[in-house]
Amino acid sequence: MPRIKVCGVTDPVFALEAARRGVDYLGLIFAEGSPRRVSVDRAQDIVEHVRAEVGAASLKPPPRFVGVFVKHTPSDIADIAARVGLDVIQLHGDYGADVIAFLKANGYEVWRLFNPSRPADDCREDAVLLDGRRGNESRRADWSLVAPLRQAGRRVVLAGGISAGNISDAIATGADVIDVNSSIETAPGVKSIPLLDALLHSITNPSLPLGD
Repeated sequence: MPRIKVCGVTDPVFALEAARRGVDYLGLIFAEGSPRRVSVDRAQDIVEHVRAEVGAASLKPPPRFVGVFVKHTPSDIADIAARVGLDVIQLHGDYGADVIAFLKANGYEVWRLFNPSRPADDCREDAVLLDGRRGNESRRADWSLVAPLRQAGRRVVLAGGISAGNISDAIATGADVIDVNSSIETAPGVKSIPLLDALLHSITNPSLPLGD
């Protein structure tokens, strides 16, 4: 079974409920222009709230926090990651092997958006992200890329257009992490616990409608 990531988290209450339901990764978006962007202060509040409550409830394992960056400088990324307490850095945009090395040297796991033209000696991230998103529009990624990437020894995060209706098929691709976002929202950046529950239900009971 792959790990589950919920991206675009903006609310500490939702974040804690997702943690209680066993979500493995919680994504915090720092990209300018995103309707799901969080400030550093807000991100700190979310992380601190979840870790304090998870620790008090002895929930194991606690979720890992992923910071999503697009145009930040490497030093800004490292600074934000340290201030917030991130575990994973997710990079979109033109970030090379030197940036990967810098962030890993600072103790972070690094995921990077897949680029088929990237040379083999530049593939030093801990996982590649397949994402069909265009701007703020969520689209399905090319799922056929998962198998060859995994056969090549790459760890794969699959995102873009994944919902309760197709998550079983997404899992069947063999991706290591399934990343969901807008399909569990009532508005951009407003995550819904009932929609998250429906998604998780469809993973554990793929042949049963919700309520059975």
